[in-house]
Amino acid sequence: MKVLLISGPNLNSLGERQPELYGTQTLAEIEGLVQKRAEEWSVEVRPYQSNHEGAIIDFLQQDQNADGVIINPGALAHYGLSLRDGLEHFPGLVVEVHLTNIFARDAFRHESVTAPVAAGVVSGLGWRGYLAALDALVGLLHEKRAK
Repeated sequence: MKVLLISGPNLNSLGERQPELYGTQTLAEIEGLVQKRAEEWSVEVRPYQSNHEGAIIDFLQQDQNADGVIINPGALAHYGLSLRDGLEHFPGLVVEVHLTNIFARDAFRHESVTAPVAAGVVSGLGWRGYLAALDALVGLLHEKRAK
């Protein structure tokens, strides 16, 4: 089983950028935690980060054989319609994750244009949300295969 772990704009600044909101863990540390959990599930994880919507879509289109995607689209969640289309076209399952509770923040963050094409959304659990997203995605994929 293979899962793409995609991080959108500004997530490369985790650990430095507004630690009171996003925590002190770096993106590399979060990816490491996900990799460790994925090993327990015998799942291959392929991480990717870009500040550019088109580059994220290119990455997604290059690996259409992956079973699933965990994506933190960052601000693209609120306006990234081409990313939404790319996720909708992806044949596997998608789980969206946000470090903060987007519903407890600015009103413009309350709507995600990418969430409707995801199997689920994890929001507000900090770095733990990535592990919850992986656990949920793996469970959903196992259920899907069992049918």
